[in-house]
Amino acid sequence: MKKIPRLARHISMRQLEIFAAVARLESFTSAAKELHLSQPTVSMQVAKLADTLGLELLEPVGRGVRLTAQGRRVHEAATDILSRVEDLSELAQELRGEVSGDLRIATVTSATYFLPHILGDFLHRYPQVEPFLSVTNRAQVIERLRTGADDIIIMGRAPQELDVVAHPFLDNPLVVVAPPDHPLKEKKGIPLKRLAQGRFLMRERGSGTRLAVESLFAEHGLSVRPTMELGSAEAIKQAVLAGLGMSVLPRQTVEREAETGALGILDVEHFPLMRQWFAVHLKRRRLSLVARKFLEYLLKGVSNGA
Repeated sequence: MKKIPRLARHISMRQLEIFAAVARLESFTSAAKELHLSQPTVSMQVAKLADTLGLELLEPVGRGVRLTAQGRRVHEAATDILSRVEDLSELAQELRGEVSGDLRIATVTSATYFLPHILGDFLHRYPQVEPFLSVTNRAQVIERLRTGADDIIIMGRAPQELDVVAHPFLDNPLVVVAPPDHPLKEKKGIPLKRLAQGRFLMRERGSGTRLAVESLFAEHGLSVRPTMELGSAEAIKQAVLAGLGMSVLPRQTVEREAETGALGILDVEHFPLMRQWFAVHLKRRRLSLVARKFLEYLLKGVSNGA
C-alpha cells in the first residue's frame, strides 16, 4: 500500500478550499464573506498553507491579492485535489442513491415570480439538498457569475462578455401593461410608436427587460424616454397599478392582476415580445451532482411543458 506523503498530514482540505477561494476572488475579504468565515481566519489558513509548503503563494495588488508564479502552480494542484475529492463525494452519494449538499442559485428579481415554486418542487423530490438563493439586479448577478459565487444563475439574457453555457428552460413573454382605465386598453394592433408618445415606465439601465425593449424600439427607428426608472419588476407593477403610466413586464409577473382586471395587457404590435429564461454557468465551471440534478430538473420541466 502506498504511504501517505508527510506533507499531506500537514495540509487540510479546508486550507486548500480557502486558498482556492482567495485565488479566485483575489481578495481575503471576499473569500471570507463567501465561506462565512472571519477575515483573520482566512488569512491565517492561507499563511499556514504557504508556510507548510515553504512558498510565496500570493502578492498584494492594490486592495486585493493575486497569485504569484508559484501560487499559480499550487492553485492548479489545489483545484485538482478539491475536484477529485468532490468526485469521490459524489460517487459515494450516487452509490447510496442520495442527492444531497448545497445548491447555490442567484437570480434577477423578475424570476422570483416562478423560481421559488420550481425550487420548492425540486426540494420536495430531493429533501437533503440545502438551498441558498440570492436575488439581486442584473449587474450583481453578472458579477456573481464572473466570480463563481453560485452554481447556477437564472436570468433572461446571458452576458456576452463572459464565456458561459446558457440553457433555455422557460418561455419569458414580455407584454405591455397599463392601468385598467387607460385610453388604449380596448384598442387593437396599437402601433409601437404610440408607446413612445405616452407616459412610459422602465426598469433601470442594464436590466434584461429594458435592453429587450430598447432593442425593439431601435429596430423600428424609435426611441422611448421613460418618465420613471424603477429597480424591480414589482416596483414597476405597483407604479402601473397606481396609474403612473404604461410599461413592459414579463407576463409571469402580472398574470394575477390581469385576470382580476387590476391592470390591462395592451394589444401592441410586435408584442408579446418573446424571450426565454436561461440557466447559466461559466463554461469552465464543474457543476456538482446537486447542480447537475437541478439543471436536469429545469430542462425536463421544459420538455414536459412546465
